[in-house]
Amino acid sequence: MATLLETCGVIPPPAAELTVPLTFFDICWIHFHPIRCLLFYDYPCSKPYVLDTLVPKLKESLSLTLKHYLPLAGNLLYPLNTDDEKPIFRYIAGNSVSLKIAESSNDFDELVGNHARDADQFYDFIPEMPPVKLDEQNYKIVPVIALQVTLFPGRGISIGFSNHHSIGDASSIVRFIRAWAEISKFGGDTDEFLTKQSESSLPIFDRSVIKDPIGIDSIYWKIIREIPLKSSSFPLPTNRVRATFILHQANIKKLKDLVLDKKPGLVQVSPFVVTASYVWTCFVKSDGKLVDGDVLEFFGFPVDLRARIDPPMPESYFGNCLGYGMAKIEHKQLVGEKDL
Repeated sequence: MATLLETCGVIPPPAAELTVPLTFFDICWIHFHPIRCLLFYDYPCSKPYVLDTLVPKLKESLSLTLKHYLPLAGNLLYPLNTDDEKPIFRYIAGNSVSLKIAESSNDFDELVGNHARDADQFYDFIPEMPPVKLDEQNYKIVPVIALQVTLFPGRGISIGFSNHHSIGDASSIVRFIRAWAEISKFGGDTDEFLTKQSESSLPIFDRSVIKDPIGIDSIYWKIIREIPLKSSSFPLPTNRVRATFILHQANIKKLKDLVLDKKPGLVQVSPFVVTASYVWTCFVKSDGKLVDGDVLEFFGFPVDLRARIDPPMPESYFGNCLGYGMAKIEHKQLVGEKDL
């Protein structure tokens, strides 16, 4: 369990109002559950040090980081009655990001180990998204990110992130996390942070880089607006366990050699392909169900499209830019004894 010590709103330095439209890459995620990320840091420290020194530094560096990531401090404005009006992200002065500070008596080493453990306990260290609100202009106001720092006295800390998927994909959120880490590392010295960044690595919010000549965003919005918008909730209990399985370089090389032995004509076999194939095979075999050999099995995975669009988009584009890949194969070919 985690004991809540503080809840606050972290405000970025003063900045002009900013509005950012949603593209069709963003709109399709409006009703998706929040994305949750949890990072653990082996950082032995006392409770007084965390509350008196570390937390103030994290708050200051978070505020300075939000200066470069203003949409995260804002909200999604979801129109209720106007058919032609589309949702937007908006930051105005006074907007803030919810930050919770908590303390846990859980076994830190148990949580970060690779063995199977109860998945539900991890939700104690991830913040719930603030509730959706209704304003006087007939918009629903939807917060887009929430953070939680949890202390494990004498052992370490965790930082939990919950974010609305429509604000950005994993590439965007990870860039924000890295920027926060860098600014915190430099003690809040944003000049030092900026000297480490190239102009092209700072977040880009310009939606004109995504071309939509046939109005896919309007097509998506026509469907999305018919679905009631609700506040998110935790999916508890999950009745699941969580475990980590490590493939070392030698394991990956062995998998590659097995593939090339069966398919010598392949020019390249990537670590992702052999790892995904191995996991897919193990997952299907472990299901334990009797399945007709001719049944098709499917494996889907997200794909970052920034470098795959013509012309390519900047890597630092902040938002969603995801496609997906799909592999399919007959069950008997996937789990057959002679196949990888």
